[in-house]
This record gives sequence, C-alpha cells and structure tokens, in this order.
Amino acid sequence: MISRQLVLTYLYLLIYICLSSGVILFNKWVLSPKYFKFPFPITLTMIHMAFSGIVTFFLVRVFKVVAPVKMTFHIYATCVIPISAFFASSLWFGNTAYLYISVAFIQMLKALMPVATFIMAVLCGTDKLRWDLFLNMVLVSVGVVVSSYGEIHFNVIGTLYQVTGIFAEALRLVLTQVLLQKKGLTLNPITSLYYIAPCSFIFLFIPWYLLEKPEMDVSQIQFNYSIFFLNALSAFALNISIFLVIGRTGAVTIRVAGVLKDWILIALSTIIFPESVITSLNIIGYAVALSGVVLYNYLKMKDVKANQLPADNNSDRATKDKKSLSIFRPDNSMDNNDGTVVGGLASEAAAVDEEAPLIPSARLSYVTRTQTGSFINR
Repeated sequence: MISRQLVLTYLYLLIYICLSSGVILFNKWVLSPKYFKFPFPITLTMIHMAFSGIVTFFLVRVFKVVAPVKMTFHIYATCVIPISAFFASSLWFGNTAYLYISVAFIQMLKALMPVATFIMAVLCGTDKLRWDLFLNMVLVSVGVVVSSYGEIHFNVIGTLYQVTGIFAEALRLVLTQVLLQKKGLTLNPITSLYYIAPCSFIFLFIPWYLLEKPEMDVSQIQFNYSIFFLNALSAFALNISIFLVIGRTGAVTIRVAGVLKDWILIALSTIIFPESVITSLNIIGYAVALSGVVLYNYLKMKDVKANQLPADNNSDRATKDKKSLSIFRPDNSMDNNDGTVVGGLASEAAAVDEEAPLIPSARLSYVTRTQTGSFINR
C-alpha cells in the first residue's frame, strides 16, 4: 500500500508538471505570430473561461459531482465580482505578454509574484512589514533585475504586461483572503470556476469588443476548433491536477514541484522556440531570485507552524476535558506539510498557476478553522 500511494503521488506530481508546462507552451504556440498565428490573448482567455464555465455547470448542476456553496447576492457582489475582475485582468495581461517576450523570460519574471503579493498584503493590512521578509523581497527583486538585464530580446511592453498581470494576480490573492476567509466561504477548483469563470468572461467581453473584435473582423482568421478545444481542456485539467496534488501531498510539495517545473519549462522553451535564448546572466539572476523566494517561503511556513501550535494545544486540552466533544483535526496530508500562509498568500502564490482562480478549499478551510475556530457546514 505504501509503495502504491507513493507511485500515485509521483504520478500526480508528474501530471501537474506536464499540464502546467503544457498549458504555458500551448498558449505561447497559439498566440505567437510565428507559429499558430492567433495574436488575440483576450479571445483565448475568453475561450478558457467559457469552457470552464460550461464544464463546471454540468459538473455542479447536472451530474452533481460537487455541491454548490451557499451563495448570496451580497457575497457574489462583494466577493466573487471583484475577485473575478482581477482574475480576468491577470489572465489578460499574462497572456498578452506571450506576444512580446519569451516563455523563459516570463517564468523568470514570475519570481516577482511573492514580492507583489507581499506588497499588496501589507497595503491591505493582511500582513505586517517585517525587515527579514523585506530583505528577502529585495533579494528576489535584485535577482529579477539581473535576469532582465541579461535578457537578449528584452521588450519593455511585454515586460510591463507581465508585471502588471503579476500585480493583478497578487491583488486577487489578497482579496481572496480578505473577502472569502472573513465570510467563511470555502471553494474548491470546480466550484470556484463555476462562480468565477462566467463573471470573468463578462469582464473580458468589454476589452475584447473594443480591442480585438475590430482586428479579428479585418484579419478574417479561420478558427481551428480542435486546437482551441484541446487548449481549453488542458487549462481546465490543470486546475484539477493542482487540487489533486495539494490534496495528496500539501502546498509545500507543489511549490517544490513548481520550482522544478519552472526549470524544466525554461529548458523546454529554448528547444521548442529557437528564438528563445538564455544567457548566463539570466540563469544567475533567476537563481538569486529563487533563493529569495525559497527563504521567504521558509520564514512564512515558520509563522504558520507558530500560529497552528496554540490551536493544537487547545484541541488537546479540550479533548482531555471533554471526551465526548467532537474536535476538528486535519488529516495527515495537512498536518506537517501545510504551507498555507496565514498572514499573506505570497508563498501560495508561487505554487498556483495563472489558470487556477482560487486556492484549494482544503487549504482555505483549514486556515479559516484554525484562525477563527468556526466550523462551516457546506
């Protein structure tokens, strides 16, 4: 049994790495003017949202694979709509960057995600400004600057698009924590896409109508429905793989797998797209940035364990005093390897891909219960 579980764990990790890398390379291939020649990132993102919304509707409402949460108009207006807006923005800007810069350089710029999320968390009051964390953010930023300086095909527009998408994603993650956790709402990848994908589609429709629709009418591009179906299916499957991996191993493992995936993706991108060239300065800068990210995650995980310790002691004490009382205890997969950040979601941001709208419900539910002691019935 142990060997079988280990094989399944590594299989899920392999599927996650393949899907995550495949979606990014697939998007680059579709959007690149040199290959598939479909330079319409908003349209591609809308296809993803439409596909995810339709599939999750059937999974939730028709086949009832998962149960919908208790969603009120107030929660939808104050939580889902703003989160969907920033989710749509992050996908829009992130996919647009593929038109201007290489996949390898995009992955290097994504090392800024913890920096952006830390800044947003401090500004929103969900995290405190600490010197040890701040110095790690400086280290990450210096690494990204060095990597950018070593980029041969540096493009200002593409870099601005990617950095803007990163900050939009960071603000979405902070809003997820501030809005959803306070209301005790738990969403898994299926239910989150069920509520967020249609709303994101509507937000994307306005810029699509103004920016891309006129160009599409002039260009008269022929749609290859099989290509777009496979692309959208890959993006949807990525969400499910993230949920499966974190549910079986924990957020720490998927972050380690994410780092491995980034290195593999950078290497693959230079093979698949010959115009993508990596310099020694790129590698040095990216290594410096990753060292800062790893150290930052380590400090945040220490904070998580410190915050969990009082809750565990209270549970033990309550168990001794009242044997008949039912106390929530997380399963083994969430005991020691849980890496969810209580004070901010920066380290979780390093693990979640751009197609994943929310952190998995197991992580969100556990943080909510350990912080507030509330038990939410779904």
